[in-house]
Amino acid sequence: MLSAMRDNARARGFHEVAAPVRPSAKHLEPHTPMAEYTRRVRPGGLPHGLWLRVHARAGATVDSVAPASMTVSASLEDRRRWTGLPFGTDGEVEVPGALAPVRCETERGYAVYVEPNVWMRHPL
Repeated sequence: MLSAMRDNARARGFHEVAAPVRPSAKHLEPHTPMAEYTRRVRPGGLPHGLWLRVHARAGATVDSVAPASMTVSASLEDRRRWTGLPFGTDGEVEVPGALAPVRCETERGYAVYVEPNVWMRHPL
């Protein structure tokens, strides 16, 4: 799919592609800032994150971090229904699969999830 995206952009005369990437294993470290996560490299210099590594092997480099790529505000009732978690205390709540904790505000009756991502730049 990545090759098809690059080929399509090249065929249309573009010289680069910027791709938003959601690192697939970042949910295992929800409290690690995305900027720190993206700076980690393996022996040999490739990124620590698997999906970032896929893009790097295709020639991309990390362009920037989008700290608030997606924001989802919802009532505590909805959060409870979606996750099966209690959302009964104020503060950060870890949700399985989420890249960052969800901020819970019990007195206000809502919680906000702000998900980061990474922009990878592919020269063509």
